[in-house]
Amino acid sequence: MAIFDPVRMSAVALDVMAAGRLTPASIAERQSRRLSSLLSAAASESPLYRELLRGLPAESTPLAKLPIVTRDELMERFDDWVCDRQLKRSGLQAFTADPQRIAEPYLGKYMVWESSGTGGKPGIFVQDASAMATYDALEALRCTTPKSLHRWLDPLYLSERIAFIGATSGHFASFVSLKRLCEINPWMAHATKSFSILQPIATLVDALNRFGPTIIVTYPTMASLLADESSRGTLTIRPHEMWTGGEMLTAGVRQWIKNNFNCVLRNSYGASEFLAIGWECAYQQMHVNTDWLLLEPVDAQHQPVPPGEQSYTTLLTNLANVVQPLIRYDLGDQITVNATPCECGSPFPSINIIGRHDDPLNMRDGHGGLVTLLPLALTTVLEDQAGVFEFQLCQLDDHRLELRLPQSGADGASTAARCRQALQAFARLQGLAPLHLIVKMDTALQRGRSGKVQRVVAKK
Repeated sequence: MAIFDPVRMSAVALDVMAAGRLTPASIAERQSRRLSSLLSAAASESPLYRELLRGLPAESTPLAKLPIVTRDELMERFDDWVCDRQLKRSGLQAFTADPQRIAEPYLGKYMVWESSGTGGKPGIFVQDASAMATYDALEALRCTTPKSLHRWLDPLYLSERIAFIGATSGHFASFVSLKRLCEINPWMAHATKSFSILQPIATLVDALNRFGPTIIVTYPTMASLLADESSRGTLTIRPHEMWTGGEMLTAGVRQWIKNNFNCVLRNSYGASEFLAIGWECAYQQMHVNTDWLLLEPVDAQHQPVPPGEQSYTTLLTNLANVVQPLIRYDLGDQITVNATPCECGSPFPSINIIGRHDDPLNMRDGHGGLVTLLPLALTTVLEDQAGVFEFQLCQLDDHRLELRLPQSGADGASTAARCRQALQAFARLQGLAPLHLIVKMDTALQRGRSGKVQRVVAKK
């Protein structure tokens, strides 16, 4: 049985609808009240936060005076971090290692998803029914563009065929959420199919043509690749909606997708740490759900940056999850808060995001043609099949790649062998000409201004 609390969902839905008519000052009051409750719960139930918050009254301590935390620090002390003593990192790692248990409630009461290691150590995130109800309400009521006539006539998606194209081999937030949604809404299950980004594009195109989806849910790089196939006439589907997320959507990619599919494009901003951070309005501005979270754009010294200035990183406080408190958590994304209100009239601030920005790689196949390898497919292969999270894969030309690893010695050699085997198998699956992989070990990985490594780099 999926984790779902209809009573809580209804209450949050009413609150979400009411907040859309509030002033920014009233939304700030909601933030303050929820932050106080979160701090009280964390100080009471989390041994780690009891240490971090000692001597800091929940009711009067300004947010800027609270300690900043990172994923590595929290994962290192996972058992002390969480507020339920039944939750143990070892048990959750065993759970997420089993793909047969994707979207299964953990201990009968928690949804669990794992994150990639883009910022270093991979994370495990646990959500209870209350947190999921908040995400559900935000996704249902805000993560939409103005409804078309078709959507008004079919609000429950009864006539739709939904294709999810993404990473399906692990407990990733988007895939877990989709499977949970189908369990809660059985009428969607028979008309929803998942497709792995790891399969060859020709195989994917053939499967999509047979399925004929009316809605596609995927990453911007995959959506762009599908637009390429549509422009060539190999992909013949005609979806009327496309939902993207998980990567930065550039203006050029947006236009290419809309030109080839002539469909509604809905883009959203989320993370494993908070599933529904923001939604895009009709003016293509990304609004942040600040009634349920706090985003602090800061510089390299973690001092606040003003609206209109790009941050070095961003601190996230999740006001919906009291089981696994995230308070001033270094999210790693660079954002710019827009200085002027959006024309749509929303009381919620809008932002520009520089998030994950890896490159697609164009490589030669066995017949001399070009094959596009998606960055998320490559990182998924290395994470899931080779068990490596800190790396940089750089294209040298159309048949050679250079893999940079920070390890050395026997550990580095073992890691390199796993990576080589995984990448060579993936290359064969994609029909590539023999792939020449050069491995450089004991190499410092170059990090961008945000501190994140660009893990897949195309030949410039």
